[in-house]
Amino acid sequence: MSVNKKLFDDREMLLLKNDLCSLNEVYRDIADEIGLENALVIYNMFHGTQISFPNRLFSKEHIHEAILNEYNGSNVSQLAQKYNYSERSIRRILKSKK
Repeated sequence: MSVNKKLFDDREMLLLKNDLCSLNEVYRDIADEIGLENALVIYNMFHGTQISFPNRLFSKEHIHEAILNEYNGSNVSQLAQKYNYSERSIRRILKSKK
């Protein structure tokens, strides 16, 4: 699906920009945060779809690799704090990758 598909002509865009309160609340919040054009792209891509976003931005594999690379033998506590994992989880990651 193309995100560049033009949903509204220039006149309609001007009306929308002047009256964001006519948007559904979630799209209004998105438009307030990242702009109307980006909200419309999101609408075009995902309307009708229920979306949940993971708590972590980066993949588990990427985080585990970073932990392995940054581990110096005595910084389990710092790694746990940095990556929002428990010290036990850090130790388990380190042990599983040895």
